[in-house]
Amino acid sequence: MASSNALIARIETGEAHYRVSPHNLDAEQALLGAILVNNDAYYRVSDFLEAQHFHEDVHRRIFEVATTLIRAGKLATPITLKTFLGEQDLGGLTIPQYLARLAAEATTVINAEAYGRTIYDLAIRRRLITIGEELVNTAYDAPVESSPRDQIEETERRLYELAETGRYDGGFQRFADALTHAIDMAAAAYKRDGQLSGIATNLADLDRMMGGLQSSDLVILAGRPGMGKTALATNIAFNIAKAYEGEKQPDGSIKTVNGGIVGFFSLEMSAEQLATRIIAEQSGVPSYKIRRGDMREDDFYKITEAARAMQSIPFYIDQTGGISIAQLAARARRLKRQRGLDMLVVDYLQLLSGASKKGENRVQELTEITTGLKALAKELNVPVLALSQLSRQVEARDDKRPQLSDLRESGSIEQDADVVLFVFREEYYLKNKEPKPGTEEYFKWQTEMDQVHGKAEVIIGKQRHGPTGTVQLAFQADVTRFGNLADEDKLPERVGD
Repeated sequence: MASSNALIARIETGEAHYRVSPHNLDAEQALLGAILVNNDAYYRVSDFLEAQHFHEDVHRRIFEVATTLIRAGKLATPITLKTFLGEQDLGGLTIPQYLARLAAEATTVINAEAYGRTIYDLAIRRRLITIGEELVNTAYDAPVESSPRDQIEETERRLYELAETGRYDGGFQRFADALTHAIDMAAAAYKRDGQLSGIATNLADLDRMMGGLQSSDLVILAGRPGMGKTALATNIAFNIAKAYEGEKQPDGSIKTVNGGIVGFFSLEMSAEQLATRIIAEQSGVPSYKIRRGDMREDDFYKITEAARAMQSIPFYIDQTGGISIAQLAARARRLKRQRGLDMLVVDYLQLLSGASKKGENRVQELTEITTGLKALAKELNVPVLALSQLSRQVEARDDKRPQLSDLRESGSIEQDADVVLFVFREEYYLKNKEPKPGTEEYFKWQTEMDQVHGKAEVIIGKQRHGPTGTVQLAFQADVTRFGNLADEDKLPERVGD
């Protein structure tokens, strides 16, 4: 359509005096004209283009009405649209006259998608300008209670939100492409240590049941206090970081081929406490001795050697307490961009906050948190291991092994999770029931203690892509270390049996 019409003249007159936001009125008019002439043109842009992406208000209204009519199975033409658009003076043209001109000067429907993408890209650029202007204005006139870090995280959140919506490459894909991706994943598993499709935890029986931790999965690790949730999560995370191997790609990027780069949100413990636990686990020196300084010379040598060996391990800790799910997501994205990221740990769910106001429904807030974590796992394409407390109803049962129903009061944890793991130690409960020494009950108790001492169970209560069941692990309480349990049925067969 000629650029000399009244609508363009009105806009371009102002362009000599000030910088206007990026737009292309010709593309908008050409696309609308193509739709009005042939409604099939709409379906070439309908999966990514919305009315809000148009720069001109009248074009937004035309596209919105056309969308409503076409989706209702009706015809969108200059005649059917004019009824819904009312009266407006467009620089000497009425709405019916303007619609007629759009249709009369429309170009071929073949170019509709290209025009749609032009309009879409320009809308994203305008949104970037808005975010940038608000960033500058807020930085100039920030309220007293607002810190620069808060503003950075909010801006990052908005930019990443825009990055996720600012794409038109979604929709259906060919099944052949999905097959290729599946074969590539199988090939990578074949080359990886343990030949697992996911990231190995280095706990053999758990890996065998789960195939490792799978990308984009939300894995919930739940248990009552004292069961060792944090210890197990720390062990798994450190095993993965310790096994990390990267391979440089032709484009200069580093691809993880084994283990992984780990981000650990420690919302309860400080980074120093977490480091002490890991040093105890790796050195074999109990953490209480490290804290008190109650060590022999060889103990001190062990912990310094362990610390030296851990210096280069890609294990990153964020110890900020009371952060929101939005802040957590922004920091995880930043870590992936700056250092890389293959696994994320959150210790623990109930210490996160949602966007809801204080005092509102906590179940609803937890739903927002678990939904946000699942979305983050998919967005970053990494497994997210989130720890969760269990309700006290477990303590009221004779068999205190947790089950999925114990999660139900926590909103959508069970629903959003791809895998739910429970950690359980019978020894913890039995230890608190010690009878009077020398009695018959004491000897019976001692026998039961011997059977469960140093053992833990990881119960797989839910798994979308694998079996459920129980895995037995060894547990050393003094160094908070979970390991593989070498019991009789896992030993090689005896000759002659």
